Amino acid sequence: MGHLFGTDGVRGIANQDLTAELALGLSVAAAHVLGDVGAFEGHRPIAVVGRDPRASGEFLEAAVVAGLASAGVDVLRIGIMPTPGVAYLTDNLGADLGVVLSASHNPMPDNGIKFFARGGHKLPDEIEDEIEKRIGEDWQRPVGAAVGRVQDHPAGSVSYVDHLLESLPHSLDGMRVVIDCAHGAAYLVAPEALRRAGAEVICIGAQPDGLNINDGFGSTHIGRLQEAVRTYHADAGIAHDGDADRCLAVDASGAVVDGDQILAGLALSMREAGELTHDTVVATVMSNLGFRRAMEREGIRVVETAVGDRYVLEAMKAGGFSLGGEQSGHVILLDHATTGDGVLTALHLLGRTAATGKPLGELAAVMTRLPQVLVNVQDVDKSRVDSSEQLAEAVASAEAKLGGSGRVLLRPSGTEPLVRVMVEAPTREQASEVADHLAASVRAALSH
Repeated sequence: MGHLFGTDGVRGIANQDLTAELALGLSVAAAHVLGDVGAFEGHRPIAVVGRDPRASGEFLEAAVVAGLASAGVDVLRIGIMPTPGVAYLTDNLGADLGVVLSASHNPMPDNGIKFFARGGHKLPDEIEDEIEKRIGEDWQRPVGAAVGRVQDHPAGSVSYVDHLLESLPHSLDGMRVVIDCAHGAAYLVAPEALRRAGAEVICIGAQPDGLNINDGFGSTHIGRLQEAVRTYHADAGIAHDGDADRCLAVDASGAVVDGDQILAGLALSMREAGELTHDTVVATVMSNLGFRRAMEREGIRVVETAVGDRYVLEAMKAGGFSLGGEQSGHVILLDHATTGDGVLTALHLLGRTAATGKPLGELAAVMTRLPQVLVNVQDVDKSRVDSSEQLAEAVASAEAKLGGSGRVLLRPSGTEPLVRVMVEAPTREQASEVADHLAASVRAALSH
């Protein structure tokens, strides 16, 4: 891969790393790589552009739209929309490409640009490389009637919610649900989808002002949701991240239901309905050991991938599987979406709860999570994780100490300049001890 694209598009501090000039250059290059297909087929290329509510999204959207239109692409600007909503509309509207301006769960000063190909599919590495190579190339600019036209498409949110509800396995009548939208892209469509599904909905984190996205709310700050669920005596709580491709949940007691537990519950539900292809679920190396043990006990095979929903999706497509996801709450229901969709996940999780009549906590208890400690080690050379013999010895020592009762994982972040140390063990104390020792080893081995 080139140096601009990470595991989930191009990200950085808006107006510092991710500038208007870079956004314009990327969109022109993407128009040439992805829009040429439409041109060869004899129609003007079309792009769908959406964003989350970050203040920087306003000028970055303008730059992207300008770049696309200057390259002869007609643009449908759909405004604030979850990332999976942009993917869906890229397919639904017959567009040649989709563009999302969002940095997901990252803090407000960051932003990002993510592209979808025709059909709403994430780009393979080689296409991202091609886009990056073509930034700044000489090209023949269209003039007159050949320049792209720009239209707002406010009906996109209605189409997206209609699509979500068509997949709903069971109405949510009688359920009281608190939803935390992280002051992000789902602040309108997520509550609307749950209300139309029949739930009584209480919203928090649903007043974006451009500056407060992910600030103390959402799937990375779940404390307020836990408190609200208990205060309002709700049946469940749902937490999204800034672009709503994630979903975490809270049961009636306030206990967190993470992505692994959601994935386990959906796997059982889909198998019972005959919808779990090959009785297989796809998960990443970060999935809890308790998830693996639960799936083994239930006779469900687990296919493991690298971290990142794009890799989960690649494995699902390669094997023809219908369900996959990550502990972080990215869940892919491939029969209904081309990417992880937090609102879709929430509807299906709550639909299973309503259909069985069992509380969410009981459904989540299908698996027992091993204590897991995650330490982020910053200011180290993450490119040397796999080549350091000193680090390999430290990992081997930690694994020997845990035996078969736990697990160790080191991985460089795909979106941030750090190395993640993950340890699972029978007790949190043991996991913390091993994780702290490994983190010190990472600093010693990989310091600049």
